[in-house]
Amino acid sequence: MVFFRSVSLLSKLRTRITQPSSLNNSVRWLQIQSSSDLDLHSQLKELIPEQQERLKKIKSDYGKVQLGNITADMVIGGMRGMTGLLWETSLLDPDEGIRFRGLSIPECQKVLPAVQPGGEPLPESLLWLLLTGKVPSKEQVDALSKELRSRATVPDYVYNAIDALPVAAHPMTQFTTGVMALQVKSEFQKAYEKGISKAKYWEPTYEDSLNLIAQLPVVAAYIYRRIYKEGKVIPADASLDYGANFSHMLGFDDPKMLELMRLYVTIHSDHEGGNVSAHTAHLVASALSDPYLSFAAALNGLAGPLHGLANQEVLLWIKSVVSECGENVSKDQLKDYIWKTLNSGKVVPGYGHGVLRKTDPRYTCQREFALKHLPEDPLFKLVSNLYEVVPPILLELGKVKNPWPNVDAHSGVLLNYFGLTEARYYTVLFGVSRSIGICSQLIWDRALGLPLERPKSVTMEWLENHCKKVAA
Repeated sequence: MVFFRSVSLLSKLRTRITQPSSLNNSVRWLQIQSSSDLDLHSQLKELIPEQQERLKKIKSDYGKVQLGNITADMVIGGMRGMTGLLWETSLLDPDEGIRFRGLSIPECQKVLPAVQPGGEPLPESLLWLLLTGKVPSKEQVDALSKELRSRATVPDYVYNAIDALPVAAHPMTQFTTGVMALQVKSEFQKAYEKGISKAKYWEPTYEDSLNLIAQLPVVAAYIYRRIYKEGKVIPADASLDYGANFSHMLGFDDPKMLELMRLYVTIHSDHEGGNVSAHTAHLVASALSDPYLSFAAALNGLAGPLHGLANQEVLLWIKSVVSECGENVSKDQLKDYIWKTLNSGKVVPGYGHGVLRKTDPRYTCQREFALKHLPEDPLFKLVSNLYEVVPPILLELGKVKNPWPNVDAHSGVLLNYFGLTEARYYTVLFGVSRSIGICSQLIWDRALGLPLERPKSVTMEWLENHCKKVAA
């Protein structure tokens, strides 16, 4: 990964770069020398012109370079394997897993600022990394935390819009409604209606994106308290960081739970651009829909059982195992239950991935958290046993390219341990987290002037005729 270079000589003189010996050679540590270095918007104003020129050069020098061949299987199979999106904030490797601006999850845990040494990365630090390509200092992260808190005020009409829905409405339905209500104050929409040059599109997009990221935990916590806690809302705590404040507003103040929420938000933030929620946001935003409209569309995709709703399904399935077999279920009993699930035409939730071909690093870091904080939890032990039992069975079927667990296989058990037991709500947590990656990319979409997305579609008749001609 090539990180951004400053276009300002003064900025270069202000910044002393040192190199962590054990990390990717492209990682940079920054020493702060001025107040402008603490401001994320100022950093982007310096970085964007260089990246705009970089993209122009790629287009002019390499625009006709072929990236692969499209097959009929790809067209029929949901475009899997097609390289067709520019997504700067993260890259998913089938074997290594996700890298955020070139950094793996273990590397992020090592270099991104935390509340205390050895703690989990602060989500704000990942937001800075995704937007700038640079590892922030603790001072920069603290400044960003303060800014997000200042943007977190939610108008009353947003709560009124949510309250118009039945309390029994799915949490994701209420969450999407809240996001659409927030759209009323879109800075991008106002600027576009007044007339704004294309070169400045990124600035109101930035304002909307940071406002949205800041407001989402407040809206999400309101929904949780409305549905499950008789509407008793807990106000934000101005002394807490993004992840900890979200946990606090939900009603969970155990220091270990605060750490879990920081980890959860960070690892769920982005997973390159081809997944349903990220791609939906990118597609909708390519029509110059503002970040609120684009993210609301992304949430509707995230709510599907083949995407974000899976983390709800995993815990429900695990509890069904316990209900039928007991907490001390043997591996033989697990095998029988897994075969029962598969033979009924269902999948084992939390296993397999459209791109990954090894155990999801997001699963691994959650397992490490569990080994540290809840090693004797019965459900964690069950998840560990499933890790040993499920993959061989899926391999035996011979139809699964990836029999290994993904992020959803573990997250629900951790949340359940600390008291957040309402599985129907879990996808909302996922949605709050995913805003960081989606909004970071939307800012760069506008900064780079990426165009309206419009792939070509074909009919089955066209496909049949084309393939016959090729075969002949």
